[in-house]
Amino acid sequence: MNEKSIRLGVVMDPIQKIKPAKDSTLAMLLEAQGRGWEIWYMEQTGLRIRDGEAMGYMRRLEVQDDKDQWYRLGDEMDAPLRSLDTILMRKDPPFDMEYVFTTYILERAQIEGALIVNDPRSLRDVNEKAFTSWFPQCCPANLITRSRRDIKAFLDEHKKIVLKPLDAMGGQSIFLVTQGDLNTNVIIETITQLETRTIQVQAYIPEITTSGDKRILLVNGEPIPYALARIPPPGDARGNMAVGGTTKGLDLSQRDRWICQQVGPTLRKKGLLFVGLDVIGDYLTEINVTSPTGIRELDRLFGTNIAANLCDAIQAGLRQA
Repeated sequence: MNEKSIRLGVVMDPIQKIKPAKDSTLAMLLEAQGRGWEIWYMEQTGLRIRDGEAMGYMRRLEVQDDKDQWYRLGDEMDAPLRSLDTILMRKDPPFDMEYVFTTYILERAQIEGALIVNDPRSLRDVNEKAFTSWFPQCCPANLITRSRRDIKAFLDEHKKIVLKPLDAMGGQSIFLVTQGDLNTNVIIETITQLETRTIQVQAYIPEITTSGDKRILLVNGEPIPYALARIPPPGDARGNMAVGGTTKGLDLSQRDRWICQQVGPTLRKKGLLFVGLDVIGDYLTEINVTSPTGIRELDRLFGTNIAANLCDAIQAGLRQA
């Protein structure tokens, strides 16, 4: 396929609301446009299936690296999604049923010939927190449950634990609990919604306060050789940038590379071309597949062009189709 003939669709949150200096999707679109690819913009509300065919209301998109005026949209067009060569699914979580319904539409487009990044079936299968359980050799002590009894036994064993909902992002609703905390029962009741919602519980990793929560990006199973360490702000146990964490760049450690070797082949097999691993200390804590970020920060720190790696992988995937 002639590279300049590639028609790229992108499903994302409203483009006018993004933060261009930090937005990884914008970095991808800038690289694609620089290669001469056509870009077509879509939102979830514009996707549907009609008589078995995936359709979308789409608008031609032009982008520029400008903090004040980073996009220009053309007139709306209604077209089959199969008219696009590839589609980036970059809608941010929450991973709710509407997100799942969107993956069904994208799977129809995939069946009809479009390359979807990331694979819509794998977006449904790979819960970003629970999927770490497929790699226990890489993870801290870990429990997935909704049982108050099991959570309290885990706390008794590890003394300090982290409780996370399975369907949130950006550090939302994450609790740090220490043995003896008088709020323990109410925290468990709240996060499990009185034992009706399954959560993830992990042993606390103290390196979060000094080395931060490292984001490692993988393209088609291969790691970018640098990590973005997100350091918690004072008075907080979460390193997420969304809650005010500061960042610094790091070379991948030998342990980081080992974790990537453990996880990467499975991601590649599942059609997950762009993934962000979260690593604290020596341990894998999350596998982000829906809309991982960090491209622009790492590019600025290390002079990389991560979006170019991704576009190369997309091009290779199109040649193999």
